[in-house]
Amino acid sequence: MQTQDTHSKAIGYLLWIFGFLGSHRFYYGKPVTGTIWFFTLGLLFVGWIIDLFLIPSMDREADQRYTAGGLDYNVAWILLTFLGVFGVHRMYQGKWITGILYLFTGGLFMLGVLYDFWTLNEQVSERNAGRG
Repeated sequence: MQTQDTHSKAIGYLLWIFGFLGSHRFYYGKPVTGTIWFFTLGLLFVGWIIDLFLIPSMDREADQRYTAGGLDYNVAWILLTFLGVFGVHRMYQGKWITGILYLFTGGLFMLGVLYDFWTLNEQVSERNAGRG
């Protein structure tokens, strides 16, 4: 079975630059270790450096795990990472009401943004599979 390229190594490496805060781990669907990286600065930068070499395997795992479709994971993640507090990533997914709510509440006071860092891959995958 041919896996579809849902995630990008280039985006993974771009997020790795901020990886000591866990952003690349969230992107590849690893929210627990993303949170650990966030609070420990990438395991005191050691885990962050090791991840430089692990990104290709994390990319393959994400490509196998998530459903490709009309919504692009890379676009959704870039919007969440850089414009999450404005809800643009939610509007991109067609979730206009919560997108506007995020816009006026700073991403529901950043708690909604944190929730989306944990669940964005699943949200996009469900939309792409026609379940969302």
